Amino acid sequence: MTACPGDDGEGGDEISQPDTTADTTADTTADTGETGEQPEPLTGVADLHLHMFAEEAFGGGWFHGQVEGPAEIALAMCDGGTPGDHGMLREDLSVLFTACDEAIYTEAMLQVPLFGALLNLNGLGIAELLAQVPGSDGDTGLHPDRTDGWPELEGWPRWDAIAHQQSWEGWLEQAYEDGLRVSVMSAVTLDWLCRAIEPANVERPDCDEMDDVIIQLERANAFAEANDWVEIALSAEDARRIVSEDKLAMVLSIEASHIFGDGDWEASFEEVYALGVRTLQPVHQLDNRFGGAAPHNTIFHMTQMEESCHIDTDCGLTSGSVTLGFDVDENCRNTKGLTDEGAALIEKMIERGMPVDLAHMSEAMTADVYDIAVANDYYPLYLSHAHFREIMLPAKGREEKTTPMFIVDMVRQTGGMVGLRTAHEETNTYEPSPVTNTCHGSSRSFAQAYDYGRLGLQVAIGMGSDLNGFIQQTRPRFAADGCSASFPVEAQCQQRDERLEGLTLGTPFDQKGLSEMSLLGDLIDDLELLGSDVEPLRRSADDFVRMWERAEGMRSGPIPDLPAMDGSGVTVLPSHFERLQEFPQECDEEYCPGALVAGQVCRFDAECESGTCAGAGACGSPEGICE
Repeated sequence: MTACPGDDGEGGDEISQPDTTADTTADTTADTGETGEQPEPLTGVADLHLHMFAEEAFGGGWFHGQVEGPAEIALAMCDGGTPGDHGMLREDLSVLFTACDEAIYTEAMLQVPLFGALLNLNGLGIAELLAQVPGSDGDTGLHPDRTDGWPELEGWPRWDAIAHQQSWEGWLEQAYEDGLRVSVMSAVTLDWLCRAIEPANVERPDCDEMDDVIIQLERANAFAEANDWVEIALSAEDARRIVSEDKLAMVLSIEASHIFGDGDWEASFEEVYALGVRTLQPVHQLDNRFGGAAPHNTIFHMTQMEESCHIDTDCGLTSGSVTLGFDVDENCRNTKGLTDEGAALIEKMIERGMPVDLAHMSEAMTADVYDIAVANDYYPLYLSHAHFREIMLPAKGREEKTTPMFIVDMVRQTGGMVGLRTAHEETNTYEPSPVTNTCHGSSRSFAQAYDYGRLGLQVAIGMGSDLNGFIQQTRPRFAADGCSASFPVEAQCQQRDERLEGLTLGTPFDQKGLSEMSLLGDLIDDLELLGSDVEPLRRSADDFVRMWERAEGMRSGPIPDLPAMDGSGVTVLPSHFERLQEFPQECDEEYCPGALVAGQVCRFDAECESGTCAGAGACGSPEGICE
């Protein structure tokens, strides 16, 4: 396995890349296996990872808002209080940690302070901790300032929502009107989170993951039956026909850590196949019977420890010199690959012509699955929601869940594609991109990753929105919390520069970012406005259907004549500390000149666009208001 990128904190360094370009040039079309004739290209956007009906996930106890129904009912005001009717964790989370010896928990608390906090903080404190990211106030049940319902929507939907509906049917239909033609609907859940939720809010206290999955799949089928503009695609031929008829082809998938439970997995597989599932992820956040997961968020290290009772000292992935739960090597990579049952599952998917989703797999498992794909004439593999490792900042790039160049090359060789996660994070700068990297966490950051993928990695790209996926989304460029993935002073300067440039769409996306599904098309429009070539995204539905056709058809080895990959041109951003030193100071406090507009709270005259911070005391104590 390849070591994760180093974090040397230096700016301006270019990331060197492995040579994966042998025997490649430019035709990425799939082999039809019959006459060799290619069908007419389809037009439309593919979103490879959407969670509709997630109000049924986690035992039905986390999300507020429904997919279906009139907006004033489906998106009605939430209570935003305590104990709250959604987005709340149980008061005592220590009851979830009882499987291991007491000595294991004691050691974990000594080595990882956050684990002690998980056991000792109340559920509200942990819920707010989970929700908060830089520049965000969180989005759990306790949000009295976000309780405005439809149609005001003053407080939500928001780009940082993790507890509110983002895929209401009206928003999905708007995305369809804006060009969405393939949507991979992934039934999602995690039994541990179900058990962690305030019990009074949970509808199905057994917390059986497959119960949640079946309900979501049944609702997806009913939704398609009720709406003539969407249809469940059961085959590649179906998908091509549906898109050709100018409808939305919905492809059903599953994202669950304990997929198929502990019993007869083949019987469970047949049950979901009968409900229309035609692709899936064999693993999610945790290791399971099919293989190893790629560790990332610390909360899942703790959840994994509850299952494995393992504290690893080969690499300090969780804290200091330890990794909780996962068995990792010296490079912090999960050592668990594909199991025998996992290999049987992959073969079953190949037998049925189901594209295999590599998302969340450990690098070891990915390599094992790739070997099976190669043995089956380069059966197509894809990533439904991925971050390109080399474009992410070093701290993010160290996560195994990010996708390195060599795995992208595996995907390319098999005729697969990547759904690019619409994330809120900073990225490194991709110098060949026509979009300047000057508003961190916004569409400008997304453009760095997108252009790196299409121009450098030469891989087919669709969207990987992951809406309703318990994660934050692409930030706005014009809002108080826009451009805020970095530190506050830099964010203020970036917001000032965006305001002065004034390059807006004139839609809610300007202020709300990718807060809900109807704004997916606006994100693509914003990329285009900023200068990126979005035509590949606007025909990504064709890439997905061709990939599926390759899975179902005859193949004759790897995709021929692939274009060479070029990982150069990535400039690592300097550390926050280094960038902070570049700002002017007053009273030993950094500030951004002219960043604040009339009415905003200020410390110094120089911070205000007007040059006057009315009422401010010496060195900003008390603070004032910009005139």
